Amino acid sequence: RAREGGGPTMIEAYTYRMGAHTTTDDPTRYRVSDEVEAWKLKDPIARVEAYLRRGGGASTSFFAKVEAEAEEFGERLRAGIHSLPEPDPVRLFDNVYTELPDELREQRDGYAAYLSSFEHEGASR
Repeated sequence: RAREGGGPTMIEAYTYRMGAHTTTDDPTRYRVSDEVEAWKLKDPIARVEAYLRRGGGASTSFFAKVEAEAEEFGERLRAGIHSLPEPDPVRLFDNVYTELPDELREQRDGYAAYLSSFEHEGASR
């Protein structure tokens, strides 16, 4: 449709967060095990893996290689992220709107002043 010039298309996709929000979160407080098990059966990655294993399209060694490659990629990605310079927190207001509304401009300026108060506080000691 897009290739034919039919305009934009909205895709609504449902997903399920299998893990906890944080390391201190206990999902068993607000989820029942039947719900979790039902969503496990819908996991697209697990379903494709099962399909490939059943059909002989991929071996155990293939999946071991994929897992090792994913882990290595994750390590490289984390190392790259940790090597980035610390971002300027005030930049979070950039590129939100083509023209920053007055309300957000005031919030940005107030946040900048708040952050600079720490710099001045440390300089006076």
